[in-house]
Formats: sequence, structure tokens, C-alpha cells
Amino acid sequence: MTPHPLLEVTEVARTEPYLRTVGEVFRVFRDQDSGCVSYGVRLADGERWFVKEATTDAAQQSLNRARAFHQAVRHPVIVPQLHRFATGDGRTAVVLPWRHGESLYSPAPLRHAGPLARFQALHVPRVLRAIDRLLDAHLAVEAAGFVAVDLYDGAFLHDFDADALHLIDLDEYRPGPFVLRADRLPGSRRFMAPEEWQRGSTIDTRTTVHALGRAVRLLLNAAGEKPTWRGTAAQLALVERATRPDPAERFTRVAELTAAWRSSAQAGPGNAA
Repeated sequence: MTPHPLLEVTEVARTEPYLRTVGEVFRVFRDQDSGCVSYGVRLADGERWFVKEATTDAAQQSLNRARAFHQAVRHPVIVPQLHRFATGDGRTAVVLPWRHGESLYSPAPLRHAGPLARFQALHVPRVLRAIDRLLDAHLAVEAAGFVAVDLYDGAFLHDFDADALHLIDLDEYRPGPFVLRADRLPGSRRFMAPEEWQRGSTIDTRTTVHALGRAVRLLLNAAGEKPTWRGTAAQLALVERATRPDPAERFTRVAELTAAWRSSAQAGPGNAA
């Protein structure tokens, strides 16, 4: 039987030329802040795959960290890393299944006209289903002993046709709790907790709770210059508690936040205003 060109290869001289010999490279993602270059590849049998290669030492460290995360965490919402192979520059590339969807990250000038705005215009029950998937995935993250680092809207891939949220690029997630030995963690200012900017601070599940609270607020806002909350007052109170500056005042665990959120959802549907 012929070896699978992506799942059984162990080493290539150069990633992109190799991919073009085994299939059609239909997307290329260059100039990423992560230091990785990624490819969408369609093989002869029609299967589509996502291949990400490290091009810097920092990107390689991130892929190494991601390997440990994906070995420990499995969840239908989290797009898994299935294989890795060596590249000619001494670094590695990883192979993931391709997921259909649109990234909800939009640069500030397009934030009210891109995929995020389209998502924020969905009926509230659809948004609540996506939020439930986001929280459920992070129950698995917490159960495996990991904390969220660099969670932001760029990690949200939404399939509008299938009404499905996927999580991608969770490469910076780390075992926790841990003490921050740098001046800051990687991430988006819009999602980061105060402790992620303080050398010597403790990063734990309360930090994950903060990121999830920011994510829920973003997803359940209406698009516009002055975002309008579309959930209930009770749900907004949960978000505000999750994102308090003092970690001691937040929910202590993702499980606690999720239980409270699901209780609030059972109390009544989100306000469609």
C-alpha cells in the first residue's frame, strides 16, 4: 500500500515544493505573527489538509508546545494535530485536517463588515450554541490540566453553513498553573487578563475564565460602532464576573463558569434585541 503523503512522511527537504508534488496547494498563509507558514492542500483523492511549518525558532517552540497540548487534549471542537514531519532546515511541520469555515478575526477597519459582523448578526440561539461549544471544549482543556494562552477571535473558525464552531491555533496553551517568567504572555490585548502582563504572576484556570468571558462578550454582542449586548442581564453579570481584574473575584474554574452559564441559559433565551 502506498504511504499516505502527509500522514506517513517523516522528512522533506522543503515543505512547499514537496506539498506541490503530492497535491494541489489551494491556500497559502504567509506573513503570520506566529512565524509559521501554513498551506491548504488537496490530495488526488479529494481530501483536504492543513499543513503548518515553523520558519523561526520561536515558531518551532510554539509547535513543540502544541504537540504536548494536542496529545493531552481531545475534543470535537478542537482541530487536532495528527502528524508531524521534519523539514530541511531542522524544524518541523504539522498536519491537521482541513475544516471549512471563516476566521472570526477581523482587523479593526473591517471589524464591522467581515465574518465577525456576520456572526454577530446570527440569531441568538445559534450564537449560544457556538458559545456552548467553546465552553465545552475548555472543560476538556481544564480537565487535562492546561490553561488558555493566546485565545482570541483568530482561534475561532465558524462554518456558517454547518452552524459549527471550530478552534484552531491553540499552540500557546500550557500546563498550569505556572508562574509567568517573562514580562508578558503572547496574546491579544482585547482578551488578555491583567496577570498576563505581570512577571511573577500566577497563570491558572482563572486566567482561562477571563479569556472565555471576553470571548463570550464579543460573540454575543451585536456588531456596530457601539456594540450592544444581545444576551440576558443574568448572562451579562456572569461575563462581568469572569472578566474582573482581580483573579480572586472571578469564577475559580472553567467548570464553575460553564455550570453558571448553562443554568442561565435554561432560565430563559437570550434577548434577540
